[in-house]
Amino acid sequence: MNYRRLGSAGLKVSELSLGAWVTYGGQVGEDMALECMSAAYDAGVNFFDNAEAYAHGNAETVMGNVIKKLGWKREDIVVSSKVFWGGEGPNELGLSRKHIYEACRHSLKRLQLDYLDLFFCHRPDPNTPIEETVRAMDDLIHQGKILYWGTSEWSAADIMRAYALAREHHLTPPQMEQPQYNMLHRERVEKEYAPLYREIGLGTTIWSPLASGLLSGKYNNGIPPQSRATLPGYEWLREYVVTPQNLETVKKLQPVAEDLGCTLAQLGLAWCLKNPNVSTVITGASRPEQVIENMKAVEVAQKLSADAMQRVESILGNKPRSEED
Repeated sequence: MNYRRLGSAGLKVSELSLGAWVTYGGQVGEDMALECMSAAYDAGVNFFDNAEAYAHGNAETVMGNVIKKLGWKREDIVVSSKVFWGGEGPNELGLSRKHIYEACRHSLKRLQLDYLDLFFCHRPDPNTPIEETVRAMDDLIHQGKILYWGTSEWSAADIMRAYALAREHHLTPPQMEQPQYNMLHRERVEKEYAPLYREIGLGTTIWSPLASGLLSGKYNNGIPPQSRATLPGYEWLREYVVTPQNLETVKKLQPVAEDLGCTLAQLGLAWCLKNPNVSTVITGASRPEQVIENMKAVEVAQKLSADAMQRVESILGNKPRSEED
């Protein structure tokens, strides 16, 4: 496993990490979560991603129990959570000072930790002034409850606004963003955020590197039962992701994977790793065997030559055009 700096921060995270979205506390029970997390840790993973919204908090409870059972040293792991969707009450949603404080308190309790390494604003909140959110995150840092704060799916303009406010008022600026990034979803990470890597040292902890499983090839012959696309609330996956055009692209990538001696999933993860502005690729798994297979993407990335990358590019045909083009 290789370790990358989180943008300009001194913190180092494993280039492949493990997330709890959809699975922990929902599809996956505690025993299986323990096996998956243990397999990831044994492969060198040190970053484990979570959120208050995942399985209504149950994902954090499961992860906290696993960390305690495995007896990991706190110094050896980087744990995150995210704040936005906390509950049904008027102050349990969004990025107000109150909800940020309460969300952090509840996450720490569920995870059984004294502090979070990373704390993300899970979405932008049009109903809360950005300055209020920035000050609340800075307060948590000074209280020792979080080490770094960042955003998820924020526009570059809003991230820069938060950064400028923090600098103006001598507060801690956002350090990282958690955007969706994969072969089929590239514009924001490769184009919109490009100035932020240079100007503020933004780190990225990318999610959905396999486009919710599409790039693994598992939907090539239809939607298998018990897959994510069959879950209630994931109708969007069938409508917008598992499309005939995307399926055709995935099938064209199969020979590339075969020539590299890897699976489609490993190719998709390795492709993300080739982007130097990606700090870590968050993987998901419901079985330890999946974790072990995903971790081999580190070796595949080393085989992805310039020629192989160009071959992939010609199949995708969706490279974002730079401002200079």
